[in-house]
Amino acid sequence: MRKADLVASISDKTGVAKVDVLVTLETFFSEIKDTLSDGENVYVRGFGSFILKKRAKKIGRHIKENKPIEIPEHFIPAFKPSKVFVDQVKASVTEIK
Repeated sequence: MRKADLVASISDKTGVAKVDVLVTLETFFSEIKDTLSDGENVYVRGFGSFILKKRAKKIGRHIKENKPIEIPEHFIPAFKPSKVFVDQVKASVTEIK
């Protein structure tokens, strides 16, 4: 499902105009990105958590020059689904389409 499909589905189920649903969805995504950029996690009860994971400093390799390079410590965004979310998916999906 793409974003357009998601907007259409929400619009059909709620009766809200597609434009309003799209603005709401874009604002939701923007708020999550802004909050994670500020170093805070976002918790949505019953759905999951958008969290920051810390990646330790490590030594990588520049492929063309075959020289080691230092990759500094950094944070990456991650999603951790709630138990309710995981249980619902486990119960309903038997095979990936």
